[in-house]
Amino acid sequence: MTVDSDTIKEETSRATDPVSLSRLTEESGAPLWDVVKRRISKAILIGEWPPGTVLPSEVALAQQLGVAVGTVRRALTELTTEGLISRRRKTGTVVTGRSPHHSLRYFFQYFRLHKQDGALERSQARVIELNRSIADTEACEKLELPPGAEIVTLRRVRDVDGRPVMHEVYILPAARVPNFPMSPAEAPQLVYIYLLEQYGIRISAIREHLTATIATEQDCKLLQLSSPAAVLAIDEIAYDQANVPVLYGRSYASTANHVYINEVR
Repeated sequence: MTVDSDTIKEETSRATDPVSLSRLTEESGAPLWDVVKRRISKAILIGEWPPGTVLPSEVALAQQLGVAVGTVRRALTELTTEGLISRRRKTGTVVTGRSPHHSLRYFFQYFRLHKQDGALERSQARVIELNRSIADTEACEKLELPPGAEIVTLRRVRDVDGRPVMHEVYILPAARVPNFPMSPAEAPQLVYIYLLEQYGIRISAIREHLTATIATEQDCKLLQLSSPAAVLAIDEIAYDQANVPVLYGRSYASTANHVYINEVR
């Protein structure tokens, strides 16, 4: 595990055409300030508000989201405590570019490969396969499913600056995700937040198993590697609040230009 303790220096600048947040709709089971917090953190982590961006004022955010100023203030206080933003005199609230990389609060982004200097990378996922099928023995074991259970399989390649750096497969119990979009164009970019918003499935724990392995022919093809090459293999199982597995994933990553970082706070 690598803990990035370096101070990230960024050039503070207000976005010339900042992205506005849409008004909130009711979301059961979550305090309104927590919904606001997740909406803001999502905008930051997917790159709508990159490091150095000065956020709109509390009043402006409250008007955009249709909530009270006190609700926005509580959300910003939480995000400040967690290090995602900072308050600066005369400047305002600034995106820091740092985040607790292993915090479940940010697992909806769940991209653990970073630049060699530890800076957060923004990736784009391309769907290469999406289907429903009968779970094989391994999927049944990992997801604790009965024989014959249906699963949804999502295969993707993650690109950074137009170059593939990771390919991954997510397997979900079909019974837990009815009407999951089966068109690649409609597949969610952020699977964990989609599970929460669409199905009320809140991830409470994730178990990972990391190994180094020799790249297969498929790895080399998807990641544009020359054989022989090594890749980082990441197996993960995500559990809901009842400790029931709801997602099994396997990823293969090239670490030629990236490092794997987990930061625990």
